[in-house]
Amino acid sequence: MFSGCVQEIGRIESAEGERIVLRARKSVAEVRAGGSLAVAGVRVTVEEIDDGAVVATVTGETRRRTTFDELTAGQEVNVEVPLAVGDRLDGHLVQGYVDAVGKVVAVEEQGAGLRVWIRPPARFVPRVIAKGSIAVDGVSLTVAEVVRDRFSVVLIPATTASTTLGSVAVGQRVNLESDLVGRLVSARPAAAAADVARAVSALGWAGHIAGRAGVDKAIAQIAAGGAVLVWDPDRETEGDVIFAGAALRPAAFTFMLTQCCGHPTVPCAGEVLERLEIAPMPGEGDRHGTRPHVPVDLAEGTGTGVSAAERAATVRRLAHPEARPGDFLRPGHVFPLMARPGLLGERGGHTEATVALCVAAGLPAVGVCCEIMKPDGVMAGVADLEASALRWGLPLIDVRDLRTWL
Repeated sequence: MFSGCVQEIGRIESAEGERIVLRARKSVAEVRAGGSLAVAGVRVTVEEIDDGAVVATVTGETRRRTTFDELTAGQEVNVEVPLAVGDRLDGHLVQGYVDAVGKVVAVEEQGAGLRVWIRPPARFVPRVIAKGSIAVDGVSLTVAEVVRDRFSVVLIPATTASTTLGSVAVGQRVNLESDLVGRLVSARPAAAAADVARAVSALGWAGHIAGRAGVDKAIAQIAAGGAVLVWDPDRETEGDVIFAGAALRPAAFTFMLTQCCGHPTVPCAGEVLERLEIAPMPGEGDRHGTRPHVPVDLAEGTGTGVSAAERAATVRRLAHPEARPGDFLRPGHVFPLMARPGLLGERGGHTEATVALCVAAGLPAVGVCCEIMKPDGVMAGVADLEASALRWGLPLIDVRDLRTWL
């Protein structure tokens, strides 16, 4: 899922057959193979990263339904990385699935900006709502006016300077994606609220996903820097949100503290804690066999170590393969847990599930998990977790499926 807030303008290095190579310096640093990018409003899956460029496959179907049928080497395109949980939504929800290709029929100067008139296919016009949102080549814009067979958007200087729409010209074809909520309301206004609820629950990345499909989705989500909810019905009867530690953002830690309301901990493989000389806490652990270790803070570049940014930095360093024992202060505010050597084959806990998902995603064996607690202080049950998964747009999987398929 994207927001339509373009991160940078990338350049197509080659577009031969079904293979495209994209040079996008900022975005490459934030994606991994298996993750997603929005390129000119089209969601593509990153297959590999080669010498700082993204390699992706564009099928014939995608080319037929988008402007990718005329993609050429040297062409500039808008690029956006996916939203992560906790990110601010400055635009609107954009899926990266193009609804139609429109044609620019007029470009008019309007103050310091531009008013652009676009004529979409007739079937698309009912989905365009005046003062609603629309994505044009991946850019989140507000529809200024709808007149018969066309609509207009106004581009402010910031948009023309930071996206490819700054050079938009009459006759140019552009990718269009209508606003998800607006599309549902216009289709069935009498049942708009119910339609929206059903649509959110039907999104492939949200809600409970059972079996191998759920496990595969969870691995892809973790690999892309996202989060998953994991329900443990047998041992703790609780659910945790899980992130990989290697590229953990401060916003993710803020999300855990303010939305999940549980206690964030950092499951690690035993060899990681041994290499970093992080000792176990005295005692036998809790009744579920959790193995807590001495809490730590990053030794340099932090203050008290309590803020979301500082704790996220500590987690990222724990996951770094070149981290050393001297990189950490003891005790601190980040709480490592040691996963069993056999992971889910030995113990079906959230600690082992976190590390197993990170390893399956090809990432260092360090993650973060946090229990989901309701505002009244009671731990969330499965119905609460299902509602949270839909509200947050996250997949919910059963730890028993992880034990079966990982």
